[in-house]
Amino acid sequence: MDILTEALASMRTGHPASVRTNGRAPWGLRLPPVAGAGFHVVLYGTCWLVPLPGAPPHQAPIQLNPGDVIFLRGGRGHILADHPATPAEECKSEQFHRSAPIGSLTLGGEGAETSLLCGSYHLDQGRPHPLVRQLPEVIHLPTRHGRHPELSAAVQLLGSELENPRIGSDGIVPTLIDSLLLYILRAWLDDQSPAAAQGWAAALSDPAVAPALSAMHDDPAAPWTVESLAERAGLSRAAFARRFATLVGEPPMAYLTRWRMTTAARMLRESDAPLTTVAARTGYGSEFAFAKAFKREYGLAPGGYRRQSRAA
Repeated sequence: MDILTEALASMRTGHPASVRTNGRAPWGLRLPPVAGAGFHVVLYGTCWLVPLPGAPPHQAPIQLNPGDVIFLRGGRGHILADHPATPAEECKSEQFHRSAPIGSLTLGGEGAETSLLCGSYHLDQGRPHPLVRQLPEVIHLPTRHGRHPELSAAVQLLGSELENPRIGSDGIVPTLIDSLLLYILRAWLDDQSPAAAQGWAAALSDPAVAPALSAMHDDPAAPWTVESLAERAGLSRAAFARRFATLVGEPPMAYLTRWRMTTAARMLRESDAPLTTVAARTGYGSEFAFAKAFKREYGLAPGGYRRQSRAA
């Protein structure tokens, strides 16, 4: 089971929104917070990502070069500009043009040009998967000098499709943007030193915890216990429970319950499966027991949650 893919899929609430941004110096653009995760890809040129006034002192401006990717886990507001001192204008939806697979925005003066792909992934930040919650608030991935070849290739493909749209571009561009999220997080995980990795970066490669996580994700309906998971991990019950909680951030059974409820919520949002089927696939012997557990976790009965998610 690909835990990274499953974790992200469990949080997705819609398709990515994206805008091609072309700026000529001097230019500055103030971007508001988004309900999800934000991203920027520098297609060519250079610019700066500048924290909004009042941000913590450690959040210094970040210079971005051609091919660089920036990921903002919580979709925080920020400024993009040709220089940190350039005044920024508010980003307004009426400035966008929709004659391409994604929107476009042009601003600035007559100086050096920078082109970016800016956008957001709609993620449920109210109930983030702990893997995503443990990510740094800002991830900067320079993609030059042979680092992250798959991510670099995706950026190059995006740039090519946006510069020279052809037949099929309307389908190709959204798919590449969708895939970019996995490439970004894979690149970040690959950058973590095995010796220094902590939390989920370590859990996904840990010889004891990773098999237990895979087992729970692969078959959430199975009657897992700490003992049966510890047996898979090759550790004693107590040693496994300590190691799991240290890396994942919660005990094994708490994570299993979280994942069962997350799986159920996704089924309710994305399918018309009867509640008895949802209950069975998430380890509950009866619809009543499932409904009680679901309401305790989400504050809504399963039927109400399904109706609310589809009306949104």
